[in-house]
Amino acid sequence: MLPYNFDYYKPQSIKEAIELYQLLKLQEKKPMYYGGGTEVLTLGRLNFIYTDAIIDLKGIPECNAFGFKHQELIIGSTLSLRAIEENRLFPLLADTSKEVADYTSRNKITIGGNICGQIFYRESVLPFLLSDSTVIIAGPKGTRKEFINEVFHKELRLDEGEFLVQIVTEKDYLKAKHISVKKRQQWKTGYPLLTVASLKKEGFIRFAFSGVCPYPFRSIQMENKLNDKSLSFKDRILTSFEFLPTPVLNDIEGSNEYRLFVLENTLSYILSYIGGEEHE
Repeated sequence: MLPYNFDYYKPQSIKEAIELYQLLKLQEKKPMYYGGGTEVLTLGRLNFIYTDAIIDLKGIPECNAFGFKHQELIIGSTLSLRAIEENRLFPLLADTSKEVADYTSRNKITIGGNICGQIFYRESVLPFLLSDSTVIIAGPKGTRKEFINEVFHKELRLDEGEFLVQIVTEKDYLKAKHISVKKRQQWKTGYPLLTVASLKKEGFIRFAFSGVCPYPFRSIQMENKLNDKSLSFKDRILTSFEFLPTPVLNDIEGSNEYRLFVLENTLSYILSYIGGEEHE
């Protein structure tokens, strides 16, 4: 339970949710959109976040969508990670999401909550960054569709009163060869040391990272170095490190030096697995 009282609302449409948010703001309340609630409860108990009005998005049909429309996979923001893991319509997303927290928590954690949360790992965004997915965002100015690589910079950039409705991925990306590797220093369900997701599309290998820096990211400069077939795997990896965002994390899960050591070995494994054609 949270250490403070709050009002609970469960709108049945996007329009109702947005109007409710605006009304609560006019009443000088601090409304918050809500998916699975795991992070709201965790951070709320620690007094890191506060809300006096929760707007639960799970009653909105568009936020619960899950399936194909034409040549695209539509994933509603309030779907649980467990549902995505079990249905495996997006295999790379399923492989990445099944490593988030434990089984019980994944029944509650939503894909939208994981992408938009404050805990900086947010591994579920990695497959969408690699597949050039688009996001449907609703807010007071209407609904907009944006490429995720244009609106996700360290976090999903949402204006006041906006929320994530759906993530849309072209079907061709779902069939691409892929791998997701998560490394932990402690236990099987502890916080990660790092996660690397990779996808091979038209002979080019894409990489996205979580746990290396205080935010998830995909780096085109790193990808270009990691795909340089004139170099050995080791040289590709070491030169790609020149384009790492800073700072590299240095915390209780591992020092920055140790993270780079593990990252080097992880990238070497991924290149070998996914077919990087090493120069001798």
